[in-house]
Amino acid sequence: MRTAISSAIPSSARKAAFALTVSAVLVTTACTGQSSSGADDDASKETTINFWHAWSADSEVAGVKALVAGFEKAHPNIHVNVVGNMTDDKINQALRTGGDKAPDVISSFTTNNVGKFCSSGALVDLNPFFKKSGIDPDTTFPAAMNQYTQFDGDRCAAPLLGDAYGLYYNKTAFEKAGITSPPKTWSEFETDAKKLTITQGSTYKQLGFMPNYHGWETTTEHYMGQFSPTYFDKSGKSTIATDPAVTAAFTLQKKLVDGLGGYQKLEKYRAGLGDEWGPKHPFQTGQVAMQLDGEWRLGMAVDAKPGFDIGVAPLPVPDDQADQYGKGYITGTIAGIAANSTKQNAAWEFLKYITTDTDAVVGFSNAIHNVPSTLAALKSPKLKYDPRFKTFLDIAANPNSTTAPSSINGGVYLTTVQDLGYAYESGKVTDLKKGLADAARQIDTDIAQAK
Repeated sequence: MRTAISSAIPSSARKAAFALTVSAVLVTTACTGQSSSGADDDASKETTINFWHAWSADSEVAGVKALVAGFEKAHPNIHVNVVGNMTDDKINQALRTGGDKAPDVISSFTTNNVGKFCSSGALVDLNPFFKKSGIDPDTTFPAAMNQYTQFDGDRCAAPLLGDAYGLYYNKTAFEKAGITSPPKTWSEFETDAKKLTITQGSTYKQLGFMPNYHGWETTTEHYMGQFSPTYFDKSGKSTIATDPAVTAAFTLQKKLVDGLGGYQKLEKYRAGLGDEWGPKHPFQTGQVAMQLDGEWRLGMAVDAKPGFDIGVAPLPVPDDQADQYGKGYITGTIAGIAANSTKQNAAWEFLKYITTDTDAVVGFSNAIHNVPSTLAALKSPKLKYDPRFKTFLDIAANPNSTTAPSSINGGVYLTTVQDLGYAYESGKVTDLKKGLADAARQIDTDIAQAK
């Protein structure tokens, strides 16, 4: 998350780079060590634990330092040795090998790999620790964050701040087009996107919205989040071929592509636009009037001094789910305790503090500008933010907000769905029903092979 005072690349951008490297490693992990119920170290005695994390920007490192200082002040007998800028593959290697320098507590940007962390035994099940401390995760964490930190009954992680996706819109362009408020349903969005599109010869002077999957954050995952897909049934089989929400999301995106000029024309325009993380992002330059994006975009857009008023709202919802307007897609950073740590009780004291202490969560959120990850912190008067940022706080707290469920092989199933999206929008696949059925079979096969 980035507010107006920071424009560094957010965790969600970095985590994609880690997902591929960790996928091959984590699936073969077979950690041994104490289970959470077998932790027997005395957390009241003098001890030092190792905390490995992935943050690297100066402001983020300072935020982690302040977070740790707060913990050590509250627990003067527990000292925390911090190791930063650690990718998931390095973290996982250390979890496998153990030793005095290995992490006792880790944090990862890769929520898609929670299923691997849990099923491989790399991280301990935190349920006994939460129960021992009298903390109910279901009432402590937002629903979506609570979901993506567990797999198959194993809660091997806790949320440590998060990212929420919403809609950015050019208020000045809206006024010129006679649009008085942001769209709440996808049909309204489609109408507005066309009104906001101004053609110029064979290209665009202004595009209402870039719907292509190779756009900026317009992934199948983020589109489908607004339709509340199931992804899997109770037996673990893929439901993408039978879930109407998936078909509706694919159909909506393809309709937007066709209605705004067609795939080839849009791709040609996109090729000439700025990249996602630079000052020439097409929303910031006014070349695109609406943008699906995360909370960090607000700060980046403000820093770019775009010359128009920036509006922020939740993403639209399907017309038949209008009563759920306000929900969004949620992801974020997770934290867990190493299964081979011999200091799990001390590690738990630290993990409990950074993930459930309201002031600690709020302070960390203020420092690195991500969405708070507890319901109490989301409501805290100590939060500091641009008034427009409240949209993302509300999305995070919304019980209808969604995330992608954990899988034993991480985000492989999401890649399969995204690949189908690329093929369908470009016309390489014309039979959506068959394409979804083929993708579902592939997902089931991949999961079976990972077990």
